Amino acid sequence: MSVHDHQKRARAHLKVGVITASDSRTPETDQSGKLIRSLLENAGHLVAYYEILPDDREKIAAALVNNLENLDAIILSGGTGIAARDGTTEVVKSVIDKELEGFGELFRMLSFQEIGAAAMMSRAIAGVRHGKFVAALPGSPDACRLAMEKLLIPQLGHITWLLSL
Repeated sequence: MSVHDHQKRARAHLKVGVITASDSRTPETDQSGKLIRSLLENAGHLVAYYEILPDDREKIAAALVNNLENLDAIILSGGTGIAARDGTTEVVKSVIDKELEGFGELFRMLSFQEIGAAAMMSRAIAGVRHGKFVAALPGSPDACRLAMEKLLIPQLGHITWLLSL
């Protein structure tokens, strides 16, 4: 079956969670979280869970694990860089069953085209936990827009369909 045949079976109207990992963001200042939610809703998906958490690995892991079972996917923003408090990538790696290495590779390639060599410092990651999709994006609104528009929105329905088989 071709990729185009697979795409025709993509699921619509997904239930998605959004987590922002930040010590400084509030609901009023969380531009990345607002952007991700807006893009998901404009694509016909329901944002059924949203939370801002401090850069605390245990809190992020608990929120991810406890909420993912009731959702089709969770998208995190923040904590994927190289600063000492950036631990979202490690959290995702610790809870997923399979990593989708191509997501990080493609994201960094697209990011390089926009921002140059600084893209190498992104540790964006995606994977699967118990048949559910998880992606962790940088905290930058521009990076979130890039990942959502070029990678996640076009493929999220297809990914979740494949995970349901």
